[in-house]
Amino acid sequence: MACNSCSTGKDGQPKGCKNNGTCGTDSCNKLTVFDWLANMSLPNGQDPFIGVEVRFKNGRKHYYKNTENLTLSIGDIVATQAKSGHDIGMVTLTGELVRVQMKRKKVRLNDTENVLKIYRKASQKDIDIWSAARDREEPMKVKARQFAIDLKLKMKISDIEFQGDGSKATFYYTAEERVDFRELIKVFAREFRTRIEMKQVGFRQEAARLGGIGSCGRELCCSTWLTDFRSVSTSAARYQQLSLNPLKLAGQCGKLKCCLNYELDAYLDALKAFPKSDTKLYTEKGNAVCQKTDIFKGLMWYAYEGEWMNWHIITTDQANEIIEKNKRKEKVASLEEYAVEHIQDTKNEFENVVGQDSLTRFDSPKPNKKRKNNRNNRNNKNRKSNNKSNNSKNKTQNRSRNQKPKAKTNTNAKKD
Repeated sequence: MACNSCSTGKDGQPKGCKNNGTCGTDSCNKLTVFDWLANMSLPNGQDPFIGVEVRFKNGRKHYYKNTENLTLSIGDIVATQAKSGHDIGMVTLTGELVRVQMKRKKVRLNDTENVLKIYRKASQKDIDIWSAARDREEPMKVKARQFAIDLKLKMKISDIEFQGDGSKATFYYTAEERVDFRELIKVFAREFRTRIEMKQVGFRQEAARLGGIGSCGRELCCSTWLTDFRSVSTSAARYQQLSLNPLKLAGQCGKLKCCLNYELDAYLDALKAFPKSDTKLYTEKGNAVCQKTDIFKGLMWYAYEGEWMNWHIITTDQANEIIEKNKRKEKVASLEEYAVEHIQDTKNEFENVVGQDSLTRFDSPKPNKKRKNNRNNRNNKNRKSNNKSNNSKNKTQNRSRNQKPKAKTNTNAKKD
């Protein structure tokens, strides 16, 4: 994604807003955060918060302590402490908003194991080593996958990430079962000549790292803004009255789509006014069973037992009223007294005011031009041959006309 100020120029190259990721649209980088506290000054005598949020490859973020009191801003490349050596990342957030983020994610600043230090701003040498290590990742990924296939391991290597100093490579993989990759690590170390770390991720984390386009036409939520992956069950689709088709409900990760949980709370609140669908309505005409519900319009369709083709539409208030009477062991006469007329939605007929062609113009198969050309060539050849034959006939007729008739000999004269 990109904001309007980051649109492409005349030569096709991106312009860039040059705001170091602090543009108001919050869409320049992956999983970026807009610092809405940046324009607010601190009270007198209060020191700025030393916590800094640093982003690495594919949206991986960690929090670090700015113990050296460096003047950092969003977009700066910094060298951070690692378990061995140092790593290179980009500053994505500074100031008091980092305190809020760490509190939300339950990260303590005094946790020395998880919150490390920032050494310095990255020099040009650090950036060159970092970029050279990043260039090695794609060819290594191809070889690593081939090695896993040769060893017949049921795993998929989805991504490789080098540490900033190039001393360690982390291999991210997905697998449905436990994998014994001890032999694979030996092959990797012998081939790539670096320290190897294997890290298993879930299928949703894999989709978040790789990114892509969803069925809605937008970028995947997990790769742009979604950071916590809540469990999604098929009951979410049932409450929203969606068809339980795994091809439509599953995302690119193969699991149920995360967006099924977005409107689930609104549906659950709306369903509180509806009676249970398995509750029968007892009338003098017969028992009625619920066949269909419309959550948005607050309507329910009931049919008598034995008359399943005749549906009667009533509102949720009427259904609750009948159920309350049934609890008092009272029966209504019939559902026809409560049935409402369901107004069908009028279909708007759109006209082609723009002058575009019909959408079905591509449905008819295109004629084969080669066959047409062959037929035309054949017709031309036949015409030429016919013309030649006609010309030859005309010539012979003209010749016969121009020749003089021969004199006839009188046989009687010879005899005399």
